[in-house]
Amino acid sequence: MDERIIRMVTRSVTNNRLLPLIALAGLAFGQAPAPPASSPVVIDLAQALARAKQYAGQIQSANLTLAQATEDRVQAKAATKPQISALSQYIYTEGNGTPSGVFVSNDGVHVYNDQGLVHEDVMPVFLKSAQQRAAAAEAVARAKVDVAARGLNATVITDYYAIADAARKLDNATLGVTEARKFVDITQMQETGGEVAHADVVKAQIQLQQRQIDLNEAQVTVAKAKIALAVLIFTDLTTEYSVKDDLDQADLLPPLPEARTQAAASNPDVKAAGFTVDQAGYDVSVARYGYLPTVGLDFFYGLNSNAFALHNRDGDRNVGAVAQITVNIPVWNWGATKSKVKQAELRQDQARLDLSIAQRALQGQIASAHAEAEGALRQVAMLRDGVSLAADSLRLTLLRYQAGEATAFEVADAQSTVKQARDAYDDGLARYRVALANLRTLMGTL
Repeated sequence: MDERIIRMVTRSVTNNRLLPLIALAGLAFGQAPAPPASSPVVIDLAQALARAKQYAGQIQSANLTLAQATEDRVQAKAATKPQISALSQYIYTEGNGTPSGVFVSNDGVHVYNDQGLVHEDVMPVFLKSAQQRAAAAEAVARAKVDVAARGLNATVITDYYAIADAARKLDNATLGVTEARKFVDITQMQETGGEVAHADVVKAQIQLQQRQIDLNEAQVTVAKAKIALAVLIFTDLTTEYSVKDDLDQADLLPPLPEARTQAAASNPDVKAAGFTVDQAGYDVSVARYGYLPTVGLDFFYGLNSNAFALHNRDGDRNVGAVAQITVNIPVWNWGATKSKVKQAELRQDQARLDLSIAQRALQGQIASAHAEAEGALRQVAMLRDGVSLAADSLRLTLLRYQAGEATAFEVADAQSTVKQARDAYDDGLARYRVALANLRTLMGTL
């Protein structure tokens, strides 16, 4: 078998098929081929936002607050239901020859209490504000989860497009190195032919070195941008990934009236402020309950006797039932209830003011975000034309240089100009995408 494999490898050398047969030989000798390297994860913006919501601490904190508010609502509802409990008690009092023992307040030397108790507070059954307050608090907490998500979205969006922008600038830097190296070759050929001085070669080499520095800086910028986003969307910062470049995607800018209407209907800040107003209103009602009497119903069934037995010595039953109604009427508490009502009313006024502020702030944010996106979109068209003009200028300047009509400084200046134009265009695209994404976040569509 060894000779056959050697002959196969020898033939494959001339046929350029060596690598597959080496893997085959490895299998023949019991060696498995090395597994292929895993390709980097490619994520789009929607996936980045979803990952951030899964791993970000502020979202988890808001969700925990929501879970607590949900439990408050469950407890408020349970408070309207009858409460059942059981009592098992034995009381021993030192005897002194009397039926009560040494403590006259006791019912005997031996007292046994084994009872079941059903208790109901009547007023919460009819007064629903406590339950409604808890439900409003839960709605506030749920809206604040969306608020936290929106704030996180803004950071993720910025970091995402920072990577896309940096990757494009890396491509620009690579292209700049290629163009600078080409210019070095041209100047060296011109110098060899005696057409230019050595100073032109030096200038071209300096230009190449600067472009290489730009390339290194672009690589560092990409790495730093990916780390900033990885902190938000991955548990392992060493995960290899890249982002989908959608900077050229032609998404239309929604009209300002449409953006305002949609934002007013779905903005989490306004929703949270509105639910807070509702909660404050129920707080006022609950505070006013302090002026009302409380009514309690209690039903006892079980044993309360001096002997742990169903009957006493005379044959009478020790086990039985008792029911009682308790009415507690508030008379005077030095103005505490009035103060609580006033405090709740002040919180309600504050909540209404906060709602008004949130609504006005939203309109301002929508107008600002729309203006930013609109301005960035107009600028993109101009920057695109600038790239075409700069590239054409570089081409013509290089031709003029080869014809002896331009200097090396003009070529270097044209190369710098075209690089700046490319970078500015990519910055403009990223600026528009960020502005559009932020506007959609305010509108609640992202």
